[in-house]
Amino acid sequence: EGSGPIWLDGLRCVGNESTLSQCPARPLGEHTCNHVEDAGVVCSASGLVSTRRLRLSGGPDRCSGRVEVLHNNRWGTVCDDRWDLRHARVVCRHLGCGHALGAPGAARYGRGTGPIWLDEVTCTGEESDFFRCGANTWGVHNCHHGEDAGVTCA
Repeated sequence: EGSGPIWLDGLRCVGNESTLSQCPARPLGEHTCNHVEDAGVVCSASGLVSTRRLRLSGGPDRCSGRVEVLHNNRWGTVCDDRWDLRHARVVCRHLGCGHALGAPGAARYGRGTGPIWLDEVTCTGEESDFFRCGANTWGVHNCHHGEDAGVTCA
């Protein structure tokens, strides 16, 4: 059981929302329940965002740089094949870095080291989470670190 205020009650999510705030519910703080009814979730580790991380490296700040992803406890890069502003929009949104200003390829922010984890990434630009974009199987690529993808966010 939790303690303190109960903020949400009567959530009616469809299942395609990216945040709970997009689900219809009673007004914030209005409820007809107690902590015995606290909701919880159990997630499988396979394929969930919570098990994977994203960062930008080699840039002037945390919102510009070479795109790197954590997979199997190792940081690696993303190949710039098909890389464009749609992909940058998703990365910037995922990291909370504002609007995408550019999607430079060709290792503009320096060559990464370690594995090249993703190639042929396909984002529509509407995804809220980078790991919802399609891509080749992890680690399968035809790239080298001179093709590392980058992002410049506002």
